[in-house]
Parts: sequence; structure tokens; C-alpha cells
Amino acid sequence: MSRLLSAPGGPYAPPVPARELTVTAADGARIHVEVHGPERAPAVVLAHGWCCSTAFWAAQIRELAADHRVIAYDQRGHGRSPANPAYGTEPLADDLEAVLAATLAPGERAVLAGHSMGGMTVMAAATRPAVREHVAAVLLCSTGSSRLVASATVVPLGEGRVRTWLTRRILGSRAPLGPVTPLARRILKYGTMGPGSGPHMVEACARIVHACPRRVRHGWSQVLDLLDLDHGVRELRMPVEIVVGAADRLTPPSQARALAAALPDCVGLTELEGLGHMTPVEAPELVTGKIRALAAAHIPSARAERAVHAEESA
Repeated sequence: MSRLLSAPGGPYAPPVPARELTVTAADGARIHVEVHGPERAPAVVLAHGWCCSTAFWAAQIRELAADHRVIAYDQRGHGRSPANPAYGTEPLADDLEAVLAATLAPGERAVLAGHSMGGMTVMAAATRPAVREHVAAVLLCSTGSSRLVASATVVPLGEGRVRTWLTRRILGSRAPLGPVTPLARRILKYGTMGPGSGPHMVEACARIVHACPRRVRHGWSQVLDLLDLDHGVRELRMPVEIVVGAADRLTPPSQARALAAALPDCVGLTELEGLGHMTPVEAPELVTGKIRALAAAHIPSARAERAVHAEESA
């Protein structure tokens, strides 16, 4: 799976994939890809966020793989995808395009879910031919398209130059995260999760985030600092649904509302009270349900399968 070590049991333990492959992006970067579930089932593609890995989607993979083909990949430098000196939104788009081309048949449609930087990857790739060909619908979880540092509320100050300066220094720090200690868990929970997040959720996220190499963490923080993907949002012409935690300090609800207003076909915005930035971990059943519903509504094979099940149970 990923560099996640000694993963706790339960819904956040990374499931074993049916198969694994390495995809080569346009610039030669090698991307680790996992495929779960039946080969002929409706397809779902999962793109994780900054400092995470395929392990972040463990709960969604475990549930969806029963009746979907779930494709999850490690962003370059994360998990089992080797670090690459190319940082930027274009490389993110290159990687996603390569994954779609390598794992989906010509003309095959899938639901694409992106969390945080994974959602930004979707926006960056909005005009790519593989996205136009293969993506039937999108779920954006806890993400934004621009002004990420200025809008973040990790530092408890009013919006302005001081808060932006301090946030930039914190998120762009080169300091090692070190082992997962009680203090590290408290810091991570404050910055990335809602107040009601259970210890097992915090533990799972801490192990994933602390496994990210610090040079990769720093390199991508610089990309996020300068991010401007507002044009990409307007190019996402397929149905898009948005989920955000009301207590998200990294991509606050204002980001989600701006996305909803700019998207050509926003089919829903859900703000979750008491939840933070790690929505797929904090609200696993809800996020899984959103993905499943999008597949049922927008992938023809999923609609047909649902109709067959309805007839059999009638």
C-alpha cells in the first residue's frame, strides 16, 4: 500500500488491492496505482490530498469495492509514488490523466473524487482530454481553487497580512514532523479535524500525514501557496458535488461556497457541522454514500445494475 506503518485496525486499516500497477506520467514520474473490487464493475477514481496517500481512502475503498471498481493512486512523492523534482499543478494534471488513460477502457466513464489537493488536481486537469473522455461526475471534498493561505484559519487571528504570513510559515515549514506522539495528535487534530473526531480517526490521519517525507511536504506547500485554479473550476462541465466541514481550518466553507457559485453544474453543497478538513475520514459513510449516489446517477452501467437489483428485490 503506502508508507503508512503499523496502521490501526478497523475501517481505517488499508485494504489489500486486487492488483497494483505503476503508471508513467508525461514527464517520466512513476505513479503507484491500486485497483480494488470487481474488474467489470462501475469505476470510481480517488485522488488524495497533500501529505496523504491511498491509505486515506481506506474506509471508502473497503465499502465501495463490494460493487465498484475502485482506482486509487498516490500523488507523486506521496505513499509509494517516488518523489519527483517537478512540483506544480500541471504535473498533478499529468499524473491524473496518465492514471485515467491506464486504468479505464476507451470511452469508459467513472466518478472522480478528490480531497484537498486531490480536488485541486481535478481542477487543474479539467480541460485534459482524458478527463473529458472518462469523468462522468466529480465529488470535491474539502478543497479550494485559490487564496488558500489567505483564507485558512489555522492561525486564530482575523484575516489579514499577519495571519497570512504566519500561516505561510506554518504550512511551509521544513521541520520534520517526527513520531506520532500525543502532542502530535493534538496539533494535527486542531489544524485538520473537527472537535468531535474520535481518537481512531486522529490516529489514522496522524500516521498517514507523518509518513509524508518532509521535502515532499514542503515542495507541495509552495504550490498550494501560489495556487490559482479559478479557471479550472469553470471548465468542470460535468456534474460536481461538494462536501466541506464547517470547522475546516485549511479550506474553510467560504472556499466551498465559491466553488459552488463558479461551477457550471454544481449538483449539491453539503456543509457538515463539527467536522474539519479530513471529511473522508471524519464522515466516511456520508462521503462513501455521495460517491455511490453519483455513480448510480451518472454511470450507465451503474444505473443498469441498480435497476436489476430493484427488479430482483421486488
